[in-house]
Amino acid sequence: MGRVKARKAIQLIGLIVISTTLVALSSYWGSVVIALPPPEDTPEEILRTKIIIEARSPIDGKFLTAAEYAQLQAQLQEAPLPKLDPKIREQIFLLRLRKTLLQFFPFLNF
Repeated sequence: MGRVKARKAIQLIGLIVISTTLVALSSYWGSVVIALPPPEDTPEEILRTKIIIEARSPIDGKFLTAAEYAQLQAQLQEAPLPKLDPKIREQIFLLRLRKTLLQFFPFLNF
């Protein structure tokens, strides 16, 4: 009597595993079509070969012509970068160091 119950339990578990696998696989068959890009989308290979004649400003995101973009880049390179106060620079370094240490040693509370 015990062998019959064990055999039925094993058959039930096998049936559950097989049916779950079939349901999971059949649900993925339809998602392959959904993953394709829309037909009106331009392929990346074609976009890479396009010559860009317009650009966006790195400051405010407005559209610029190629000449305006080159002029803006030249102005940005000539302007000196703002200097941070050494105390603020040290605080930023310590905060980054603390974040890194907490990733490796999460049990430290400092």
